Amino acid sequence: MNRRKLVSRIVFSVCAALLGVAFALPLIWFVFAPFNAQADLDLALPKPPTLANFARVFANGAAVGALLNSLLQAFGTVLLVATTATLAAYALARTTLRGKRVIEYVLLLFSSVVSGSAAMVPIFLIVNALGLIDTQLAVILVFAGGLLPTAMFILRDFIASIPRGYEESALVAGASQWRAFVDVVVPVLRPGVTIAAVWAFVQVWGGFLIPFVLLRSEQRMPASVEIYSFYSQAGTPIVPLLAAYSVLYSLPVIALYWYVNRKYGFRFFGGIKS
Repeated sequence: MNRRKLVSRIVFSVCAALLGVAFALPLIWFVFAPFNAQADLDLALPKPPTLANFARVFANGAAVGALLNSLLQAFGTVLLVATTATLAAYALARTTLRGKRVIEYVLLLFSSVVSGSAAMVPIFLIVNALGLIDTQLAVILVFAGGLLPTAMFILRDFIASIPRGYEESALVAGASQWRAFVDVVVPVLRPGVTIAAVWAFVQVWGGFLIPFVLLRSEQRMPASVEIYSFYSQAGTPIVPLLAAYSVLYSLPVIALYWYVNRKYGFRFFGGIKS
């Protein structure tokens, strides 16, 4: 029996090591390739390391502007989703409405369709009718419309776990319903809002289809679309430049996760338990 356990542990360790190597090799290449002047897939250390790839990327005004466009779209969507979802989730969690559960799950169901490829034709027609084609506002509104239902669903559970007694105490003390919400609910709900904000940011940051369809001008394109400019006309990637731009493209998301992990440690709680 002991021998069987030992063999199973060895097999498990070997499989886990092979799986870890399979995941680690692309990351190792991702770290070293931007500093390599040669366009190859060599995992060895660059000899000598160079920053020329980053210099060429920064010399590309469209690529740098695309990063700023991505930040504009991401932060605009996060602000809209976080604010609207918080208010809507509070209303759903605190009001008694017949069929409320059905409404919530229908919203969650349709949220997977709004930003999908199946809905892009009607979305394009609506945006075109509003005269918002080739505007950042259109991209932000469409992203927010697709992410809002899921963000509401996430925040509703956080708000539902906050005891009503805290708000009732504030109301008894003379606070208005809005003041009770701002001073009592919002501080406790901050971790939940952070979850929704980080999730929305990542979704927008990596979004390709919506800006690709709704935008026309190159100077308004985000990095998720502009990254394809580092391919030749034959469709061959320019590996050093693509790797350098990919590192720059990944930095905001890594910095965001680092900040959230440092502030909260990813130890999120759904409110205060009574």
